[in-house]
Amino acid sequence: MFAREQLIVRPARSEDLGVLVQFSAAMALETEGRRLEEDRLHHGTLAVLESSVHGFYLVAEVRVESSSSVVGQLLVTYEWSDWRNARFWWIQSVYVHPDWRRRGVYRRMHEAVLGEAKTRGGICGVRLYVEGANAAAMAVYRRVGLALSPYRVFEDDFVLAKRDALLSREET
Repeated sequence: MFAREQLIVRPARSEDLGVLVQFSAAMALETEGRRLEEDRLHHGTLAVLESSVHGFYLVAEVRVESSSSVVGQLLVTYEWSDWRNARFWWIQSVYVHPDWRRRGVYRRMHEAVLGEAKTRGGICGVRLYVEGANAAAMAVYRRVGLALSPYRVFEDDFVLAKRDALLSREET
């Protein structure tokens, strides 16, 4: 960053909806080759912005003099742990604009999540999952202090799996 640029991390606001949808779509395409349904993504993102019961978004914003632009995002969702009698925060939908990668943007967002989790109480840890072939993301996560978990994620995705099956049938 140049001396006149300021990077801040803040909670996302309703006026960030467009960039959040754009970044989430770009992340899905880049990391998994998936084209998300924009209308579904729009409504899913809006649901988070309208109700913290789903989680919350943080954005990284660069301010230069009187202008600003969002250059990164992440979503935090919640998982209750009966073993710990507390919540895990799951970091999801991580995206940093390509022009801003390797400039500490994710690190700043990650530090903000950890700071907030430790301040609030009732949070037992932070987790995230990463697409198995995304070596660059895994290197970033290791650099910020995350360790590979012994757990593996299994899923039965009722939305994207059905959509992907329909798309593959249409291609044949």
